[in-house]
Amino acid sequence: MTERTDLIPLVESLAHARVFCLGDVMLDTFVYGQVERISPEAPIPVLRVTDEARMLGGAGNVVRNLSALGASTRFLSVIGDDAAGEEVKSLLAKEAGVDGELHTDPGRQTTIKTRFIAGTQQMMRADRESNLPAVDLQERLAAAAEDAVRDHKAVVLSDYGKGVLSDATLARVIKAAKAADASVIIDPKGDNYSRYAGAGILTPNLKELAAATGRPVATDDDVISAARGLVEGLGLSAVLVTRSRDGMTLVTADGNATHLAAEAREVFDVSGAGDTVVATLAACIAAGAPLTRAAALANLAAGIVVAKVGTAVAYAGDLIAELHHQDISAAEAKVLTLEQAADRVTGWRRRGFTVGFTNGCFDLLHPGHVSLLRQARGQCDRLVVGLNSDASVKRLKGQDRPVQGEAARAAVLASLAGVDAVVLFAEDTPLQVIEALTPDVLVKGADYRIDEVVGREAVEAAGGRVHLAELEPGHSTTATIARLAGQG
Repeated sequence: MTERTDLIPLVESLAHARVFCLGDVMLDTFVYGQVERISPEAPIPVLRVTDEARMLGGAGNVVRNLSALGASTRFLSVIGDDAAGEEVKSLLAKEAGVDGELHTDPGRQTTIKTRFIAGTQQMMRADRESNLPAVDLQERLAAAAEDAVRDHKAVVLSDYGKGVLSDATLARVIKAAKAADASVIIDPKGDNYSRYAGAGILTPNLKELAAATGRPVATDDDVISAARGLVEGLGLSAVLVTRSRDGMTLVTADGNATHLAAEAREVFDVSGAGDTVVATLAACIAAGAPLTRAAALANLAAGIVVAKVGTAVAYAGDLIAELHHQDISAAEAKVLTLEQAADRVTGWRRRGFTVGFTNGCFDLLHPGHVSLLRQARGQCDRLVVGLNSDASVKRLKGQDRPVQGEAARAAVLASLAGVDAVVLFAEDTPLQVIEALTPDVLVKGADYRIDEVVGREAVEAAGGRVHLAELEPGHSTTATIARLAGQG
């Protein structure tokens, strides 16, 4: 295996990783739209809003990334007694593999960060927050954290300076982690890093490294020197410096420095990339990976998320696909999990593209199938095809079907220029896929009535429509198989 593909078993092992995370949770809001004119009231652009999304931010985004990687997470944080806090609770409950404990502080406001985005360009960010320490909760937080540390080999302290991580709490958690032989990974804040003394790994960006050390960070040697100063001065095991377009630099306590070149081929949004780095690093360490391999995978994950719009996550499937990038064809890269497809569809929409969906078994592709796909692609800018799995085809068509397995059928579909993504589904109908993707147009053959089309209600409720494609007569996989059997 190549050095990159050698990381694939590490990705697969993350499903067994267990991570404890303590830090400042917040609610990230993204308002998307298009700018088409300047306001007559002031020389500012007018954003015509087309979409809005809310998701976990801050330490919550670390948790989202851990969940996307398949790791199990114990999460501890503080929210305000307000509507935003309730929404954070609701969002956290939807994350797979997360055991969350959110303490309510009536005297604080749940942090909300609202980003306004035109196309793929962030125009402005508006913050509503309270930076006051959660004084009355510190003893409970510290005690709960000390208890959780004992059961985890990787501990993330996600510090956004919103009051959850007091100096006393930090000291107690770091001490407890040392006693439990657990690695502590800290995403630091501010310029007083003495409060992180004795921790395992810090992950500052360039600006933070310069502020904390007072040293220049213009060159590779500058960065290494500043990071070594932190390692030695604070008794750390390592510092991983994130350097945007210049990748990352890992400096360890034994004096070694490793530079990792940036992985992103296209950068749309750096929001939350640091959270992705911390989450991936922690999951790898929890899975028993050496630090250099953990850093390499974290660097790859960061490259994936900055190519997405908004506070995105890197799924385990994303990482494996990227690690296989040189070994797989462009067609195979179109075959996506439902989570990956939902991410892709979101990105397409935010770039102004309409999304279509059609589905079928597509066993022995024939001109009728090609006609359906061509008509479907003509109704939209991007086309997603739902493909019945082998088990689903057997239930629908009989035990002697499909003739071709799902991998072969998916590869053939993905090789067609008019197909932009293929998603396998195991159910008898694609309703779950349709509800997750909510396409702008749902395409079926004209042998259906519109009221018979599965998913019609979900699509129309979201403002979409159903299109019935004309049938190409004289073509059928079943008939073809019968003819072949007769000839045999």
